[in-house]
Amino acid sequence: MSATLQVRRLGRVPYEAAWRRMQAFTAARTGTTDDELWLLEHPPVYTLGLAGREAHVRDAGGIPVVRTDRGGQVTYHGPGQVVAYLLLDLARLGLGVRGLVRCLEEAVMEALALWDIRGARREGAPGVYVDGRKIASLGLRVRRGRSYHGLALNVAMDLAPFRRIDPCGHPGLEVTQVADLGGPADPDRVAAVLADVLARRLGLEPVPAAPRLEIPA
Repeated sequence: MSATLQVRRLGRVPYEAAWRRMQAFTAARTGTTDDELWLLEHPPVYTLGLAGREAHVRDAGGIPVVRTDRGGQVTYHGPGQVVAYLLLDLARLGLGVRGLVRCLEEAVMEALALWDIRGARREGAPGVYVDGRKIASLGLRVRRGRSYHGLALNVAMDLAPFRRIDPCGHPGLEVTQVADLGGPADPDRVAAVLADVLARRLGLEPVPAAPRLEIPA
C-alpha cells in the first residue's frame, strides 16, 4: 500500500455539523488530496436520505429528523454506534459506487467475523445483517467521482428509537448490535478494527490524523 488514508477519530459530533463539513471537504479537495476516514458518534438523530419518505418516521418522539443528501431511506444514529464516513476519490481508487458498497459490506462482515459474528448481505437492500436483523446501514453520496457519508455499525446503543421508524424503509425490520451478539461493547475498540479492515480493503495505508474536521487548503 502506498497511498494513505487519514483516519480521524472525532468523538461525538452533531450530525448536521459533520454533514456540512463533509460537503465542504469534498467541494474543496483536489486530485492530490489524501482520502480520509472519519470515525465518530452522533447525538440522537433520525436522518432521511434523498428518496426517504417521511411516513417511515412513524413517531420521532422528540428526536430531531434531518433530511440529508445521502442515498437510502431513514435510519437512526445515536451514542454507542460507530459511524464511519469515507471521503474517497473513487476514480483514483478505481472504484465505482457498487464496488464501494460491496467493499464496505465485506469490511463490516470481516470485522464481525473476528468476534464470531456471521454477517451477511441482502440483495437489493444494502447493509449487513445477522440472522435477518440489520446491524450496519450504508448511505453514500458521490459528487464528481468523490464519495462522502458512509456506514453506521450498531455496537452498544439504545435500540429502542429504531422501533419508532421503518428502518431503511422496511416496516418491521429488526435491528441488532455487536454487544448483544457476544462482541465488544466498546465503540472505540470496534472503530479501530473497522478502520484497519477498511483501509486494507481499499488498498490504503491508515495514518492517524488530528481529531479535527478538516477542509483542504
